[in-house]
Amino acid sequence: MIWVTWRQHRAQILLTAGFLALLGLLLLGSAVEAGVYVAEHAPPGCPGPAVACGELDVALGRRYDAVYSVFGWMPLVLPALVGAFWGAPLLGREYERGTHRLAWTQSVPVGRWLMVKLSVLGGAVVAGGLLLSLMVSLWRPVFRTGIDSSFGNIGVFNMVGVAPAVWWLYAFMLGTAAGTLFRRTLPAMALVVAGVAATMFVLFAVSDQYAEPARTELSGTVVLDDPDIRLVSATWVDPFGREIAEPAGTGCPRRVDAGQSNRNAEVWQACLFGKGYRYAVYYHPPSRFWRFQWTEAAILTLASAALGGLAVRRTLRRPG
Repeated sequence: MIWVTWRQHRAQILLTAGFLALLGLLLLGSAVEAGVYVAEHAPPGCPGPAVACGELDVALGRRYDAVYSVFGWMPLVLPALVGAFWGAPLLGREYERGTHRLAWTQSVPVGRWLMVKLSVLGGAVVAGGLLLSLMVSLWRPVFRTGIDSSFGNIGVFNMVGVAPAVWWLYAFMLGTAAGTLFRRTLPAMALVVAGVAATMFVLFAVSDQYAEPARTELSGTVVLDDPDIRLVSATWVDPFGREIAEPAGTGCPRRVDAGQSNRNAEVWQACLFGKGYRYAVYYHPPSRFWRFQWTEAAILTLASAALGGLAVRRTLRRPG
């Protein structure tokens, strides 16, 4: 059965392997070129807090804007493609072409046929996701602005650690289950794309509940000095220690003039701080990276197991 699985699905396997190889070459090439650019243009003391270092990061961001744009779509597009071209045809195409009648009337029982297919292809999907994670993890430190924020940037978070592997597995199982539902490939593909997008939106919305947010109070600024945190919420705290949504009756004028809004906001905030107000920030620190990774991995793994079980059950109950 393993040889049969390879023969039937070698096109997807080889195409995915070729894509990962090409992506790896592109990432390697951009990283080497970016490293040379930084070495040639970095002022003394960089990386660091100097203004010149920040200007170098901005220039690097502009130089690789196209790379950032492609990278930004990968967390959503790649799992959707895996689900659409690996999962949806696995059973949907068998039903659509009627080849299941031949495949499931041979000496190999339907249950074993399913288990081998799901195990081999699921393992290949997980391996591909882990390989992608490794390539991205080696590539991104070259780009020190934004794309190196592995926890605060949800897109990068879903491309490192174990996240790519579990997202690919989830999409694959979703496509397989969709194939048993529609018994046609194209509708199953559409469901995978919609399902992956919806799942990603829901998990992003609930991810703040993976742990109790940390809290800190700021004075003199409303910006927490860590670009890699996950901000949950923020509120003002009056001089009596009470959290309030919006300070009122403080005697600090708040003006919003065209072209001066940032400056006016800073003046208003400075006035509030001068009267004893503080700014409370609820957030998740970067030290929770692996806690969030394993929490999301557990959710998606359980969902994958449920979808795989659903696909097996529907197939065994209605094999014809």
